[in-house]
Amino acid sequence: MVLVTLFFDMSILLKNVTVLDYKSSFHTKTVDILIVDGKIIDISENINTSAELVVSEKNLHVSSGWFDSSVCFGEPGFEDRETIINGLKTASYSGFTDICLQPNTYPKIDNNSILSFLKTRDSDYPCKIHPIACFSVDGKGKKMTEFFDLHKGGAIAFGDFLAPIKNPNLLKSALLYVQTFDGLIISTPRDPYLSLNGLVNEGIKSTQLGLSSIPSIAETIQIQRDISILNYTGGKLHIPYVSSLESIEIIRNAKKNGLNISASVPIANLAFNDEILDGFNSNYKLFPPIRGKEDQKKLKEGVLDGTIDIVTSHHQPINSELKQVDFNSAEYGTISLEAMFGVLNKIFSIEKVVELLTKGRNIFNLEIPKIDKGESACITFFDPSKRDKFSRDNIISTSKNCAFIDFEIIGKVYGCINENKIHYNKN
Repeated sequence: MVLVTLFFDMSILLKNVTVLDYKSSFHTKTVDILIVDGKIIDISENINTSAELVVSEKNLHVSSGWFDSSVCFGEPGFEDRETIINGLKTASYSGFTDICLQPNTYPKIDNNSILSFLKTRDSDYPCKIHPIACFSVDGKGKKMTEFFDLHKGGAIAFGDFLAPIKNPNLLKSALLYVQTFDGLIISTPRDPYLSLNGLVNEGIKSTQLGLSSIPSIAETIQIQRDISILNYTGGKLHIPYVSSLESIEIIRNAKKNGLNISASVPIANLAFNDEILDGFNSNYKLFPPIRGKEDQKKLKEGVLDGTIDIVTSHHQPINSELKQVDFNSAEYGTISLEAMFGVLNKIFSIEKVVELLTKGRNIFNLEIPKIDKGESACITFFDPSKRDKFSRDNIISTSKNCAFIDFEIIGKVYGCINENKIHYNKN
């Protein structure tokens, strides 16, 4: 049963929980946590007090609230894919207290009226929306949006989602300008000409299947260009959706040279390699494409050594008439929020999983929560050990385009608490 509770004058007691928060003095300790009116009032080994809601589950763990750097819903404009309300329900159910919302809407997130609309929609859920505004007007790559005004209106970064910044002079001007307010530019590594009409990774598998391909150079050539411009201008640059082993080395060297650059990888690129494409399942038609085994291995290594800063769900709801068609015609994208924790926990240790799910806020200049007495409660609670197979029954999203059906997962999310609100997936 899924239970959503709103609380303003409410006490919540988390019983017998193991804290995983390296910033907290209670890190790795098993304690009780009392929350009143959205504040952590007490953390002790045994709190004997009545509370309006007691959360007591087997092998319960807590961390600071989880963060996702790239999520799509649909609304406004594509409500048939996902509404904001159901999207926030899905994110809260999946343990996320903060998400960066991509501007692939209609109209695009390129003005303050759209920002205002989005910022008022998350008041009833523990998951908060942090909008990414368009880099260019209407996402067309011709003219920069009003960065400073959008920043004041609540935009946390600027990017055109999957569309690359084709004009290098525009990127140069943007990186110079956003330094006046410590802004962040997001540049998708996708050369539009080298990736034109491509469907999957270029390699033996694409040849065997007879599918047009996207070579890794379509990614690396864009990253190299962007790093050269960043080296010239200074500023902050985020490279999302890294998928190739060559990209890892380029980004690693840029960091060694002191550039303010960060990067993310989608969870699907860690979970799969292009052997999964044999069945022509359109749910595996993704951008960036799922690449080879060696790329998958190097991406994991890049996450472990910190070259890759963030693992993102890269959650993209796509309605069935655009996804459940032949592979060539299908839209790119998979929903991933619901599977994110269980998949990530199968790949890495629970300590690394928690680190990956809670880091990244600093890149986007967001407040970093902490589990300690007197702090505002921004907490995700979960069991890291429960094993299962991900199924359609686990999907809360309106769209059902999921690449992780029948994928073995480890761990169960029970919910999250944030800003006087709780979402509890009660047994």
